[in-house]
Amino acid sequence: MENHELLEPFVRMLEGACPPALVRAIEAGESAAPLWHEIAQSGFLDALVAEEHGGAGLALADIEPLIAALGAHAVPLPVAETMVARALLAQAGVAAPDGAIVLVTALAQPVPSGLLAEHALVDTGEALLLCGIADMSPAPTGVTHSLSARLSGIPQGMTLPRPSAGMRAIAAVLRACLIAGAAARLCDLTTAYASERVQFGKPIGRQQSLQQMLAIMAEDMIACRIAAQLGTRHGIDVPMPVAATAKITTSSAAPRIAATAHAVHGAIGISAEYDLQLLTRRLHEWRMADGSEGYWAQALGKARLAEAQTSVEWMRQSVFA
Repeated sequence: MENHELLEPFVRMLEGACPPALVRAIEAGESAAPLWHEIAQSGFLDALVAEEHGGAGLALADIEPLIAALGAHAVPLPVAETMVARALLAQAGVAAPDGAIVLVTALAQPVPSGLLAEHALVDTGEALLLCGIADMSPAPTGVTHSLSARLSGIPQGMTLPRPSAGMRAIAAVLRACLIAGAAARLCDLTTAYASERVQFGKPIGRQQSLQQMLAIMAEDMIACRIAAQLGTRHGIDVPMPVAATAKITTSSAAPRIAATAHAVHGAIGISAEYDLQLLTRRLHEWRMADGSEGYWAQALGKARLAEAQTSVEWMRQSVFA
């Protein structure tokens, strides 16, 4: 199946069910239940579940454009995380619970969309635990409009097999895909604004310095897209070097893309009524989630130093194989 055959109905569903006004309302405290119901009814949550378990049997690479679309629409719910969780549960022969599921890879770190989830799939380092989110004592981070949660409870629940590379690697790849989608949308918004905003009798997009900023922004956006696509090629059990490469690339580009978008838009970019801040806030959140570029650079460096091969040969075999 071609990606666009999935992407077009998925995007139509998101555009109808999750307009920016609804995202703002959910951030302000409105219930996300109707939005979740619409997404669940679409059937996309079981895209990664094998056909013998009632799913679509798609690979992670097949749904990479869908995850990017979630990022582009600033969807506040953990849809991609739930897709992965449901696939892992199906592999273990466990029926997936109703409701949104977040992936918890480090209890000390805020979990994106944790305030809207009903369940958590927790990586303990030895196994996965399926827990009720209420048992994890979710608390707001204190960041304005953020739906991330800090978890402090002791995870308890059903034990599941852990992927060989752990769950942080797949979670990092999901963040890379979300960043790539948001980056593409920000490029569109910023380029359009630069073409429409007239100053001193001409569009600001004709200024050479601004054109250079937009060109670098576009380069970063394309790098994020390629990194996300490379990260999804191995499926759910992502090798650490592949996840590290995807997350380093996207996380390091995220603040540059956000900064350029706000520099071009000026004051309107931070206004509550404008869509830009919905996306740039998420870029910063996803950048740090499941390991920043610094965390993954250290992990990648340690893995490289443990091998006797040349760096080029090691990268070919570990990342691009």
